[in-house]
Amino acid sequence: MELSVLNIAGKETGRKIELNDAIFGIQPNEHAIYLDVKQFLANQRQGTHKSKQRNEVSGSTKKLKKQKGTGGARAGSIKNPLFRGGGRIFGPVPRDYSFKLNKKLKRLARKSALAVKAGANAVTVVEDFNFEAPKTKQFVELVKNLNLNGKLLLVMSDVNENVVLSARNLQDVQVMRVNDLATYNIMRARNLVLVESSVQGLNEMFKS
Repeated sequence: MELSVLNIAGKETGRKIELNDAIFGIQPNEHAIYLDVKQFLANQRQGTHKSKQRNEVSGSTKKLKKQKGTGGARAGSIKNPLFRGGGRIFGPVPRDYSFKLNKKLKRLARKSALAVKAGANAVTVVEDFNFEAPKTKQFVELVKNLNLNGKLLLVMSDVNENVVLSARNLQDVQVMRVNDLATYNIMRARNLVLVESSVQGLNEMFKS
């Protein structure tokens, strides 16, 4: 797959770059993408939720009424989950939501996500650039010049602090290094913008 390299003004530089078909041209494995995204989101969960069971709530353990002859159900404690203020039945307890995935599957998932974006013509390549100072206005102008709408993921070989700070206040923009790229970030973005040097970084990352 061959794409034209654009400058930050959105104009073609006259150069073209070849995207590796072993990465961007594979048949996407949707189930691998699903599992990797599921793991990513599961790892974000703190798992600190907790509700009190009947042995943890405060209250008397005195039997409320006699066992028989009242015409009602038996009741042994005010902490019974059926009563207001009682413990919760099968309530949440702290737990770890993370689970393991094989490296080969995660690798396949990232390649599949990149292939999905390539198949949707949602990949743009720009030449390496830098900002002299962090200015959000400059980054907004860059996005406008590239004529991109929706969530944008900018992938750089080595993140420049001024570029990161310029994009930090933009809700629909994320800047990442090649080595930090995750399936979730790729799929979440509507447009994938690759800095020219990051293409080589992707080739090295997925080198067999």
